Amino acid sequence: MIHRVRLSGAGHFDDWRQAARSLILQGAEPRDIEWGCDYEYTDDLFAAPSAPPRAVTGTLSVPRAFLTLAERLLCHNNPARFSLAYRLLWRLQRERNLLAQVTDADMCQSHQLVKSVDRDCHKMKAFVRFKEMDGEGARRRFVAWFEPDHYIIRRTAPFFQRRFTDMDWIIATPKGSAAWDGQSLHFNDQPQTRPDIVDETDDLWRTYFANIFNPARLKVKMMQSEMPKKYWKNLPEADLIPQLIRDADKRVQEMNNQTLNQTPPRFHQRLNKARST
Repeated sequence: MIHRVRLSGAGHFDDWRQAARSLILQGAEPRDIEWGCDYEYTDDLFAAPSAPPRAVTGTLSVPRAFLTLAERLLCHNNPARFSLAYRLLWRLQRERNLLAQVTDADMCQSHQLVKSVDRDCHKMKAFVRFKEMDGEGARRRFVAWFEPDHYIIRRTAPFFQRRFTDMDWIIATPKGSAAWDGQSLHFNDQPQTRPDIVDETDDLWRTYFANIFNPARLKVKMMQSEMPKKYWKNLPEADLIPQLIRDADKRVQEMNNQTLNQTPPRFHQRLNKARST
């Protein structure tokens, strides 16, 4: 029998975990399960008969490391992530040292997907830019727009909750949103649209970036690796990057000329004298 599982959210680990546990206890093999989310699931009139996972009692033991791996893995946008996680779970019942097999094909794929998710989370923490909204009340209200590659909003939002507890905010993305009201985090899995808001903070970001930019250490490829171009359209300071790159050589020469024309510090002669003795 084919089990067709519909999950409520794109990266909801708890939903997958509950369904996977029931299926494992039923003895359902990975090849007999079709995973999908509500937003991407389409019924097939010609599909084999299906049945949702039924409640099953029993015990299931897995290494804690697998839960950590699966939680990150399911945030990826790869449609095969649910079946890959279940296949690992299935194999762990028979191969207890599976997680240590670094050359295993399933493990290699899992680590590649997880690495991509972790990088996406890191970029979200670095490149979210809040803009203030009009509102009433003692607490200020902010909104931010970010375009992640994967379904990381639930995984990354607690970072902003801990960091910005004193203000209300919404982080909107094409893959859902997170909102903090001072008491709890709220999530919405529906795709959001980019808010059209500009505030004074944009100029502060530009001023900060212009002052920390060091033309003498400019390495364009490395900079674009750390700040890929796909993020530039949502970063106010990115407006300055093309001009800063064009003027880098000129600014380096100006810095060198300024250094040559400076009077050496008072201790310079004493240092030279000490070296010569």
